[in-house]
Amino acid sequence: MTKIFYDTEFLEDGRTIDLISIGMVAEDGRELYAINRDMPHKRIAKHDWLRANVVPSLPRIHGDRRHYVSARRNPLALDFDHPAMMSRERIAAEVEHFIVSTPDVELWAWYGAYDHVALAWLFGPMSNLPSGIPMWTNDLRQEVARLGLSGEDMPEQADGHHNALADARHNRVIAELLASQQSGEASR
Repeated sequence: MTKIFYDTEFLEDGRTIDLISIGMVAEDGRELYAINRDMPHKRIAKHDWLRANVVPSLPRIHGDRRHYVSARRNPLALDFDHPAMMSRERIAAEVEHFIVSTPDVELWAWYGAYDHVALAWLFGPMSNLPSGIPMWTNDLRQEVARLGLSGEDMPEQADGHHNALADARHNRVIAELLASQQSGEASR
């Protein structure tokens, strides 16, 4: 099996999960980072936690360019010229290509239930999930519990918290630690 570690940032309100960004890291070293240019900007701007924790990790305009941006049309001052900014449709195409070009793929995330829904909803209802994309995500946090460990036993993420790509990279670090724990158990 070839693992893809991923993370999403999203706005959820109890009725829907709106993708903000997705980061993916494959075991072979390939990476994908995409930011949803179609995200609900105004709702995110009103969400205290997202504004404090996720928005700072997104590409934003600075300096003189900021003076020419309409706060009404771009309340988060996002840099829409950044190469990771993509339409939702393009993100779906990029994610599909990234996953289906990985042989015998497994998806892995930390507390991955909502991440999987955010990923799957790129394609509409679950019945529209393209062939080759798993219908579930393996959960690193569940694996930690299965091995008798706790979240506190996991390595600290140095930086990039709530940046989907940095979090996906850290998920890979966690998975490597868990694999070493399992091989240590097997040799006993």
